[in-house]
Amino acid sequence: MKRLILLLFFSLAVVMPAAAQQSEGELAKIKEQELEEVRERISELKQSMDASASSRDRLTAELQDAEIAISEQRIRLKELERQRAYSAKRKSELDERLKTREAELDGETRELANQVRAAYMSGKQERIKLLLNQRDPATLGRLMAYYGYLNAYRGANIEAVTAAIRELAELRSQVAAEEARLADLAKTRYAELTALNTAQEKRQQLLSGLQAKIADEGREVERLAAQEKDLSRLITELTSILSDYPISSEDPFSEHKGRLTWPVAGRLLHDYGQPRVSDRLKWNGVVLAAPRGQEVRSVYHGRVVFADWLAGLGLLVIVNHGENYMTLYGYNETIVKNTGDWVAPGDVIATVGDSGGQPQSSLYFEIRRGTQAVNPRQWVTRRPGR
Repeated sequence: MKRLILLLFFSLAVVMPAAAQQSEGELAKIKEQELEEVRERISELKQSMDASASSRDRLTAELQDAEIAISEQRIRLKELERQRAYSAKRKSELDERLKTREAELDGETRELANQVRAAYMSGKQERIKLLLNQRDPATLGRLMAYYGYLNAYRGANIEAVTAAIRELAELRSQVAAEEARLADLAKTRYAELTALNTAQEKRQQLLSGLQAKIADEGREVERLAAQEKDLSRLITELTSILSDYPISSEDPFSEHKGRLTWPVAGRLLHDYGQPRVSDRLKWNGVVLAAPRGQEVRSVYHGRVVFADWLAGLGLLVIVNHGENYMTLYGYNETIVKNTGDWVAPGDVIATVGDSGGQPQSSLYFEIRRGTQAVNPRQWVTRRPGR
């Protein structure tokens, strides 16, 4: 009976962890499937909004394509620059190693040459001469031992010189490979810059056409109102989609009011509540002027629920923080995070740009509780880096 009980105990000890691991694996699969469903629903929503915007304004749809192309080219250029810096650093390290090994080889070669010269001067039959010398056997034994040590040392030097020559050949080969890689990167970078300049020229033409159309029709207010309606629809739909996948936190977003850090350090261009074109429309967030390419950081923990282009806001990132709170980051040059990614305070989610047809590089930042915009300046008070 005792043996049976022990056997049952050990069987449970083996089975229970395996069952727990299987349960965790199944839970992970369910979570991933749920996340994929969310992504699909958000993607369908975006396609629907794109179709609606395109039917309303062809130039805006073309502007979207141009700005997304510019963003992708800038991302590729940044990656090329990273690879170029890495390759240049590696080549510099290889050059330094090559220089050091060449100096060491010169020293080893000189030492070996001296040994060979000494051996030549002593004659070709060193060992035989020592044996035929009528010396004391003890002295002869010591001389033979010294002679053996000398030969071993000389052989080691020859091996060291041979190995150094092989290593130098390998280093020179690696340096040549890095030089070729740098040349290829430079060629690719030039092609990407050419494509970027073409895309930027196309964007400028589209903006000029869009501004001319707005001026002719006098419909700036209607255009901005339509864009605000699109954003409100997006927020409403996202709230509905995410209601099935709530975010819970031991440290809720609402408890950090007045203690959050601004996503970028910048100069205030437009403030919350200020009129835009007329008193009919007001700013629902703030616009901060900042250098192009500056990193945009999440203000708090959350999950990215939207990372795409939207008329009026350009490349837009929306982070869901739970409790119905969301933060919006618009006008970006590039987007670093994808829909579904988790972020923490200070995580880089985008870079500053002028997408959405903006006249200068800046960041649009907004906080919403549900569909209602709230004043960000009551929530965010700290400057970055403090």
